[in-house]
Amino acid sequence: MSDDIERNRRWRLVLGDAADDRLGAVSVGGAGLSGADLGMDGALSKLYNAENRDRRGGLGSSAPSVARWLGDIRKYFPSTVVQVMQHDAVERLNLHSLLAEPELIDSVEPNIDMVTTLIALGKAIPETSKSSARILVRRVVDEVEKRIAQRTRAAVTGALNRATRVHRPRPGDIDWNATIGHNLANYLPEQKTIVPQRLVGYGRRKSAVGKHVVLAIDQSGSMAESIVYSSIFGAVLASMRSIRTSLVVFDTDVVDLSDQLDDPVDVLFGTTLGGGTDINRAIAYCQGLITRPNDSIFVLISDLYEGGVREEMLKRVVAMAAAGIQVLVLLALSDEGAPAFDREIATALSGMGIPAFACTPDAFPELLAVAIERGDIVGWADRNELAKRGMADES
Repeated sequence: MSDDIERNRRWRLVLGDAADDRLGAVSVGGAGLSGADLGMDGALSKLYNAENRDRRGGLGSSAPSVARWLGDIRKYFPSTVVQVMQHDAVERLNLHSLLAEPELIDSVEPNIDMVTTLIALGKAIPETSKSSARILVRRVVDEVEKRIAQRTRAAVTGALNRATRVHRPRPGDIDWNATIGHNLANYLPEQKTIVPQRLVGYGRRKSAVGKHVVLAIDQSGSMAESIVYSSIFGAVLASMRSIRTSLVVFDTDVVDLSDQLDDPVDVLFGTTLGGGTDINRAIAYCQGLITRPNDSIFVLISDLYEGGVREEMLKRVVAMAAAGIQVLVLLALSDEGAPAFDREIATALSGMGIPAFACTPDAFPELLAVAIERGDIVGWADRNELAKRGMADES
């Protein structure tokens, strides 16, 4: 096939049958589309043709026809393209109700986007479909947990150990970098060595629970991906004996899901996306959970659009920080950066020394480690491009 024919063939698949008169014959040597090209064209046309977009029903009205279409796109396109097309189908063709059908859920390519869609459907999923929905969500949750669990445990364990420094450490607990830094004045040029008069090492915690991490997650629609990641992180932290973990979700109501952290899938299906937002009420509840302020980290994950009393909400945040609680405010915990957020509240928090920024799941373990060590969160956010991106998105 010549370069001109191949190029025109590709344009025909992009532009659809509206380009038949100009490109159809040229694209395949005068014979029109055939074979796999016809299958690809049919799958694309059902989703992207203008006439289908207007009537919002190009895939038909039944779950079997949608399931067949999902099978077709998985046959003709790579998984990354399939995920984009699935997302577009839900948004453009109003398929939320059809996603409640078991045969359709079984055909979906599992990814974070589909998980958030199923969570949004929540109780609208009939009993006959819930087991299929949970299986799909479980596959994605297990994959994400595998990706983040080891890094999170390593970062948190290291931070907990570093948080208790001793000067008579056991040999295996010596922090050599810190020891060398403390003994640079004892360098012997003729020997080209440092005499360590003062050893610095990591202490071993005697208590079973060293820190209390409280995750408070906004359930507004824009926070769906953050809920998925927060639930998985919560489950990972809850599996560590050295950390006490609480997970709270909120809209105008507050729901404590801490007792479900052994299974993040249960947590996800216990959330309700959408509705109003009362951040002040959620913070007040979380204040009641914290009994050891100096050993507690409060992570608020919200777009900060407050439907409650914002002045009181800000006062509560100030009171928490003044009591010794390490306060983190994340506009999102996702790979997508920050959604739209209340810049006025974010600016007010920044003025209190509490920056509000988006954080990716890959960066979150390091951020949590900095918080456990009571390090410089503002400095970390300034240095960390993954975090800074969230603020820049709205500038």
